[in-house]
Amino acid sequence: MGADTFPRSGAPAGLIAPASCAVAFAPGNPVAPPAWDRFACWSPFAARLGLLTLVLMLLAAALVPLDGPERAAPVPTASVPSQPVLGADEYDQDIALYEAAIRKVRAGRNYYDFIVPEHRLRDYPVRPGLSVRLPTLAYLMAGLQSLHLEVAVPIALMLATIFAWWRRFGEGAGVGRLRRTATALVFVGASLMLNRHYFALHELWAGMLLMLALALHRVGGYSDGGGGGRPAWIASFLCAALALFIRELSLPFVLLMAVTALWHRNWRESAAWMALVVVFVVALAWHLSIIAAQVRPSDPSGSSWLALRGLSGWLANVVQSSNLRFLPHWLAGPVVVLMTLGWAGWRTATGTSAFFLATGYGLAFMIAGRWDNFYWGAMVAPMLMAGIAFAPRAVSSLWRQAALRT
Repeated sequence: MGADTFPRSGAPAGLIAPASCAVAFAPGNPVAPPAWDRFACWSPFAARLGLLTLVLMLLAAALVPLDGPERAAPVPTASVPSQPVLGADEYDQDIALYEAAIRKVRAGRNYYDFIVPEHRLRDYPVRPGLSVRLPTLAYLMAGLQSLHLEVAVPIALMLATIFAWWRRFGEGAGVGRLRRTATALVFVGASLMLNRHYFALHELWAGMLLMLALALHRVGGYSDGGGGGRPAWIASFLCAALALFIRELSLPFVLLMAVTALWHRNWRESAAWMALVVVFVVALAWHLSIIAAQVRPSDPSGSSWLALRGLSGWLANVVQSSNLRFLPHWLAGPVVVLMTLGWAGWRTATGTSAFFLATGYGLAFMIAGRWDNFYWGAMVAPMLMAGIAFAPRAVSSLWRQAALRT
């Protein structure tokens, strides 16, 4: 039994829908719809409402602005020149700050001895304390540079992510011929790791690690399907833990994995995820206390992250932090909606998790984050790209159910 299916009594896992779907079958049609088709059991009314909502979302996504009052800076895509001029805009100034931290750590300096003065020197806020990044990536990149692995490791991470998703799609119910297309789209998302200039960006590393963690996660708890085998979630846990200590914006992913483990009654796994949250909260509090001790009364506070940008916040973050930015405005926004629909329609553990991540981060981006925080979208944009492969059949399923008559 695959770990990415929802078994049903008396039917092969991932192949046959539950008996409750019988009410949606066409008269005289004895063939049950596949269990991986989420919309196959929807009533005509629900399907029509879903199609109406989809049309409205697509229209809104094509019309709402994806740029702020001033066009945002370039984003981490493989097509951007590998050696842009640092300090050319605010975004590159962020990169310059992170690269300066890496250089000083590599020179033997303690991160907390220089990071607040470095912020102050560059007119960057140190209040609130979350304006100062955790030191994990600075030490990681300093170590990789010392070993001359600063290019090899990101490429290896990209290749591992692509291979993990190739395996995941091969195990997942209902993928079939879409496996190659979906994996190619994974490459489109993961190709962000090909641009050396953005290796200092925390969201790039955290987003790629979360993408790998989702591909590696198995809801079965153990590799042999029982309680006595090797835990099948350890690799996913380690990737997500590293992502969390690189960027605290990874916390929603960790919480989702904890809830997923609880839902499937994998007590050991759920305890591990919750323990990770506790350890991280303690570490974050320690980090904030060190920063707070160095703050002066004269230090300005950063602008509020509570921006309430609505649908533009979600779409702009995902589009501008991915290769979707090369599409025309009227197409890029709707593609994000269709990616989310595709994951929603693939009724497996992976599809469900990806849908919750898309909508959860999307809601967060609608509420929080200024226009110049668009790169937060790199936390989730790479892993969502493959959802577009499943979108056509999701739309087809909704259309088919909407046309039924009872």
